[in-house]
Parts: sequence; C-alpha cells; structure tokens
Amino acid sequence: MTSKVAIVTGASQGIGAALVPAYRKLGYSVVAVSRSVEDSGDPEVLAIRADLSVPGEGARVVREALARFGRVDALVNNAGVFVAKPFTEYTDEDYAAVTGTNLVGFFDITRSAVAAMEQVGSGHVVNVSTTLVEHALSAVPSALASLTKGGLTAVTKSLAVEYAARDIRFNTVALGIIKTPMHAPETHDALAGLHPVGRIGEISDVVDAITFLEQAGFVTGEVLHVDGGQSAGH
Repeated sequence: MTSKVAIVTGASQGIGAALVPAYRKLGYSVVAVSRSVEDSGDPEVLAIRADLSVPGEGARVVREALARFGRVDALVNNAGVFVAKPFTEYTDEDYAAVTGTNLVGFFDITRSAVAAMEQVGSGHVVNVSTTLVEHALSAVPSALASLTKGGLTAVTKSLAVEYAARDIRFNTVALGIIKTPMHAPETHDALAGLHPVGRIGEISDVVDAITFLEQAGFVTGEVLHVDGGQSAGH
C-alpha cells in the first residue's frame, strides 16, 4: 500500500480508458469506474461498476478504493454527459441526466476523495470540462453543458484556494472536440473546422495534458485548454 492511487471515472471507453494505463505508467494503482467497466486482470487496477449520478455511489467508490489500496492520491472526474439541443427543446429528463452525471457525480465522489486525500496529506483532482463554457459556438447549442461544466470550471478555482495550504491541488482540462466514441466518424471533418488548427483532438492529447497536470506540483486552480486554439478565437 505504498504506491499512489488514482481514481478515474468514465473509465470504460475513450479518454477514461486511456487514462488507466497512463496512470499505471506513472506508477499509480488505479480505480477504474464506469457503469460498464470490465475487470482488466491487472491486480493494481480495481474496476468498480457505479452510476455516479446516484447519490452515495461516489462515496461507495472511495470506500472500496480505500478497502483495496488504503489510500487515494488522485481523482480524474472524466465521466460526463453531453446533450446538444436548442435550449427550449431540452426536456426535464435531459436536465436530470446531464446534471446527475456532471454535477451530482462530481460532488459525491470528489467530497469523499478529498477527505481521503487529507488523510494522506496531499492529493490532486482533475476535472474534465469543455471550452464551450467560455467560448460558445452558434453551431453547437449546448446550454446544459455550459451550465454544468461551467460549474466545474468555477469550483476548480474555489477548491484550489480552499485546499492549497493542505497540498491538495485542483485543476481542469477544458476540451475542444476530441475523437472519442461520442462523435461519429462521418462528423469528424465538419467538427475539425471548429478548431483553428484544423483538426479535432486525439485522446492522447488529453491524456498528455492530464498526466502533465498530475506531475506539475506547483500548478493549481488552472484551467488548461486542450482545444486546438478554439478558446483563443477563430
């Protein structure tokens, strides 16, 4: 129980699935969390199936992580729901789904993880947000994403200051459009045009940014844009 331990949510596919081996390469044991995550066969990877939109599930994940590995050093809040619709077409069900994962899921697991980090005496939380929070696009109506992910961007700074003296850091990666299963291949060319660099991001671009933040001990309260220049202008 001497190696550091990272919890990664949304770990069954896309960015989350890629973060599991990335943290293992950094020497961490990993708790991989998703509604459908499969056991990896690696004794240093604990797979936990959980729906983080359900209150109490995040706390359960942290309890199981502590029971298995004895500590929590890092948390990546990668699980998220994105629904793009004109504002008046959002339903109550859309609102519940997006706020459930993006806000309830963040709050429950982060509260328990930070309490565990306090016992270690240090820690790091990375939230996954979107550049749409600060740079809205007329082509992508996404009020619920801005409402919820904007909350994560704001709370990153608040928590970074609150816990700075306790050596627990909080950072956010604000993403452009990334080549994940969320976006059908036939949409990639059109989506590439939304970024000044002329392409959509790769999963490896995000993994590189998060592992940088993990190792950057003097960086806290930062919102790192991984968006091909989208937030700078177009």
